[in-house]
Amino acid sequence: MRLFPWLAALLLCSCVADVPQRVSTAPPPAIRPAPPATPAPPTLLQQLSDAAPAADPAVLALALRARRCAAGAEVGTGSTLGVIDYSRPSTQRRLWVFDMAAPRLLYSEYVAHGRGSGENLARHFSNDDGSLQSSLGLFRTAETYVGDNGYSLRLDGLEPGVNDHARDRALVMHGAWYVDPALAATQGRIGRSLGCPALRPTVAHALIDSLKQGQLLFAYYPDAQWLQDSRFLHCEPARTAAEPRIGFHAASR
Repeated sequence: MRLFPWLAALLLCSCVADVPQRVSTAPPPAIRPAPPATPAPPTLLQQLSDAAPAADPAVLALALRARRCAAGAEVGTGSTLGVIDYSRPSTQRRLWVFDMAAPRLLYSEYVAHGRGSGENLARHFSNDDGSLQSSLGLFRTAETYVGDNGYSLRLDGLEPGVNDHARDRALVMHGAWYVDPALAATQGRIGRSLGCPALRPTVAHALIDSLKQGQLLFAYYPDAQWLQDSRFLHCEPARTAAEPRIGFHAASR
């Protein structure tokens, strides 16, 4: 029997459609996870904060800013940075000394303030001789000598009207028996100086040697006028995101 051509074509298509399709059993290509992002290296502020976790990061940020401004003013920065936080009571460690090359913490210490500055908490600061008050701001360390208080370190204040009378006032770093936290049990504070940042005698010599001859010492207190006017805090156009904002809460600690 002769089939019409269109019927033959239809039968052929039906046969082809009935052939089972071969399904691939090969596994799908593996998806490789994206490589982990390389963490950003820690900032200098992060490194100092990690080395001295008890220190206020906002105060350390100001100290670093003052150090950068000193470099820009061709004052020099040295390889060591001392930071005093006078907003803390005298019964707490409030002096930190950093080796900036590493960077690493060298000392975390008690430090006295002047009799005229206050009792356990320093409240008043001056640049005037006879005030018996401590001075704020950025200092450059100078020569050592042996005087009435033993081994001592001269300080040159870098901020006119704030601390530039430090050498004439003989505000020096030295050891003193009254820098003793045990005194707090009887009088509520350690002893006070005539304005000098005095230290415990057992650490004074070594600490002074780490800071002598052209290093920087930064003394902080949330004094509104000084924070607003200091040329070492305002040489940069803006605060970086890595620097915490300075507030005035620290004075109440």
